[in-house]
Amino acid sequence: MPDYFQDHMPGNICFGCGTLNPEGLQIKGFWEGDEGVCVWYPEPKYRGWENVTNGGVVATLIDCHTMGTALAAAYRAEGRPMASEPIYRYATASISVRYLKPTPNDRPVTLRAKVIEVSGRKTRLSCRVYVQGEVTAEAEVVGVRVLEGQPGEGSAFR
Repeated sequence: MPDYFQDHMPGNICFGCGTLNPEGLQIKGFWEGDEGVCVWYPEPKYRGWENVTNGGVVATLIDCHTMGTALAAAYRAEGRPMASEPIYRYATASISVRYLKPTPNDRPVTLRAKVIEVSGRKTRLSCRVYVQGEVTAEAEVVGVRVLEGQPGEGSAFR
């Protein structure tokens, strides 16, 4: 069984990736080489149209998966276990999603994220969304490492 990033995020109630949010998407990311990988199984309640996943849900999947990947990459770069002190959190500073084709709602969705660049507390990542090997969306996301307990403070994004 993979070592999921989200299993090392204490107190995580996020809608997309929170293990403590039973109403959320419950995504799980893990390392496959230098890529953060997530396989998510859509449900009918996440439809935009018949058999198509809502675009906002796709963006949320990308958002949460890339922030989990940024978090895991930061710990990996420091050679320490996830959730070791000091605890890191990442918040999205920007996200740009290109929808290339509808994302079906009746098959597993795979996300693959890569770190492109790290500059101080900012991490830039790319992410692709796949269904049965076809890319349905791609994104570039910038995450910012924030201090534990301070993700809502405006200074975190400067």
